Amino acid sequence: MTASRPLQLRLIWGLSLASVVIYINLYMVQGMLPLIATSFSVSPAHATLLLSVTSFSMAFALLFYATLSDKLGRRKPLLWSLALLVVADLMLIWVQDFSALVAVRLFQGILLAAVPAIAMAYFKDLLDTSVLLKAGAIYIGANSLGGIAGRLLGGLMTEYLTWVEAMGLVSVLTLAGVVGVLLLLPRLDRVRIRRRQHKSGFGLADLKGFGLHLGDATLVKLYLLGALAFMVMVNQFSYIQLHLMQAPFGWGKFQVTLIFLCYLSGTYASFRSAKWVTRLGRQPLFILSAVMMCVGSLVTLGDTSSAIVIGFLLSSFGFFTFHSVCNAWVAQRAQQHRAKATALYLCSYYLGAALGGPFLLPFWQHWGWSGVVAGSLTLLSGVILLVVMLQRNHRPHTPLLDAAG
Repeated sequence: MTASRPLQLRLIWGLSLASVVIYINLYMVQGMLPLIATSFSVSPAHATLLLSVTSFSMAFALLFYATLSDKLGRRKPLLWSLALLVVADLMLIWVQDFSALVAVRLFQGILLAAVPAIAMAYFKDLLDTSVLLKAGAIYIGANSLGGIAGRLLGGLMTEYLTWVEAMGLVSVLTLAGVVGVLLLLPRLDRVRIRRRQHKSGFGLADLKGFGLHLGDATLVKLYLLGALAFMVMVNQFSYIQLHLMQAPFGWGKFQVTLIFLCYLSGTYASFRSAKWVTRLGRQPLFILSAVMMCVGSLVTLGDTSSAIVIGFLLSSFGFFTFHSVCNAWVAQRAQQHRAKATALYLCSYYLGAALGGPFLLPFWQHWGWSGVVAGSLTLLSGVILLVVMLQRNHRPHTPLLDAAG
């Protein structure tokens, strides 16, 4: 039994707002590299590790929240994590050195995991099947908007604010977003209803839930696809900032963050993905998306501002189409332990983000941006291979809503 239509709309917008809050907090450091380098006496390249450590702790915390939400409900863990995120933002005001900053960002990664771990399972619990695909597309679109807002906000704060002022502003914005989520999210929670009917504690069944999904060859391929694609996407944006700040470009501290506006093509792709997958099928859309990421990477080798912008518009479009289809397919395929299924996907996804930076670093150090493109194409060849393997096991034009079989 699904929720009423007004409650479904409140759930969609509440989780989308929560997503914006999460991704602003996750990605603001990517736009603040010069300010972090100056405030904590480290190099900009060293400062990029902050995104990796947050993604790393976030990846493993996803598994914890998946288990917790399957036991205690979706709403309560989500709201508590957001409330503690406000506290963590306030802690950043008083950090004195880079080691302390890394420690707080590790803690933030744990808190940031709740929303992405719970969101798709929350949707599956309360939404009509006809609404689920659109809700997932809106939510992924909100992810990209939060990512853009966080990076641009980081760039603006670098240009005009001190570290203390910047973290104070982030704390206020996070608090406002959390209050909005609290007012929007419906109190109805199917997990809590089931728990009252069938009380159980934590145990081996929770581990078996993860094992169930890891034993599904299709889900494992989807997990690997998400990891490889995100390894490329998020870390290309980190290294292109360093490239654009060098000669002959010489982009300024805020100007360089404008490259993240290329995410808007991904936002559009996320919203349209539900229609495209129904019309074209999953595998053709996967292949098209992977090819777009490859072409986008190659276009940037033109090494002009226009070529780089066009390349990143293509890559963002391809990646977010890819991610939307992957994310929804995982949620649809899992008939049991749904939160655990999406958590495993996102765990691999954020581990990809954490590992991609160190993987591409030697390419950057030895060959600059062309080396980053070469390393990216190596990873994307793995994406295409996995898509071909998926295509052998599934009919090419099966609609996404039939993905459970």
